[in-house]
Amino acid sequence: MNDMLVIEKNFIDQDFSKQKLPGNEYDNCEFVNCNFSEANMSVITFMECSFTDCNFANVMLKEASFRDNCVFKNCKLLGVNFSSCNPFMFSVSFDGCVLDYASFYAFELKNTTFNNCKLLETDFAESDITGSIFNNCDLAKTIFEQTNAEKVDFSTAFNYTINPEINKLKGAIFSKTNLQGLLHKYQLFFK
Repeated sequence: MNDMLVIEKNFIDQDFSKQKLPGNEYDNCEFVNCNFSEANMSVITFMECSFTDCNFANVMLKEASFRDNCVFKNCKLLGVNFSSCNPFMFSVSFDGCVLDYASFYAFELKNTTFNNCKLLETDFAESDITGSIFNNCDLAKTIFEQTNAEKVDFSTAFNYTINPEINKLKGAIFSKTNLQGLLHKYQLFFK
């Protein structure tokens, strides 16, 4: 069963927690209200798949592939280590997701959209997020160190702290009201 290709199938209210996901390739599938908590999704390829209202807490994604814009909507992705995914053609977007304590350490995710997401202590150290969008995202304690954030749109993001001296920010967009996140290192305060 692990050598199967799954095409255009809907998975609704499925519990895959603490088990190996069956199949090795999912193409244009939809997962709704599924529980992947502590599941093993390693070495599985997802192409054009959507995940809505799913729980991915502490899922294992070693060499998992997400291609052709896999969409995560209203998902809980606590502690997910995306940096262990296969980087080849990695393409995802996040809408209304909780990505607290997730890791994209040293990972390339250019032009990725994060819309209305919470990213508490998410790790983007040494990653390349060039051209990405953080629309109305809470970036409290998110880690940006040696991150390539050129041309990233942070204009509606909030609670971020980014040191311009150790990150690439050329062409990045920030709002005037949230500039304190760039100046935190200098202990400057605004009223």
